[in-house]
Amino acid sequence: MRPVVGLIQDNNEIAYREEVRHLMDWCRGNNLILNVNKTKEIIVDFRKSQPSHTPLLINDSAVEVVSSTKLLGLHIPDRLGWSLHTTSLVKKVQQRQHFLRRMKTSSLPSPILHTFYRGTIESLLTSCISVWSGSCRASDWKSLQRVVRTGEKIIGIPLPPIQDIADRHCLSRAYQILSDPIHPNHGSYR
Repeated sequence: MRPVVGLIQDNNEIAYREEVRHLMDWCRGNNLILNVNKTKEIIVDFRKSQPSHTPLLINDSAVEVVSSTKLLGLHIPDRLGWSLHTTSLVKKVQQRQHFLRRMKTSSLPSPILHTFYRGTIESLLTSCISVWSGSCRASDWKSLQRVVRTGEKIIGIPLPPIQDIADRHCLSRAYQILSDPIHPNHGSYR
């Protein structure tokens, strides 16, 4: 299911409520039922005094408001910081590094260890990196780079810094958008 993103501007929720109504109509038209128990609402509001929002109703049931959610493996908090996501990444990577260490103790050669690292650890570290890397805090970068250095020590060969990988991913994505004239953001790169 796709997320619904709506903008509430000047306390006018009409466009947001209309977007939710369109989703409900689409579901009805395609013989789908929205499960309100699995539907969450996250409110991103940076104002110091946050007004109370009218509960979102789907099929006469209020949708739960959450402070963070997980979408396609990406932890999205209501303040749009990425510490929660990077902490989760580091934990997952550390679990996978256990298998890398076991492979090392089995005397596997560095190229095989490197292939395992790239396929199981680096791929996890770089998942959705062009989304979250631009506003990642220095402390988050340090913890991510620490797991890369651990990988270097285990494998025995130098690995590219995580920020260099992030820069490459972002540039690659920008070039893809530039080369696609029908992409919605194509005009943003002029």
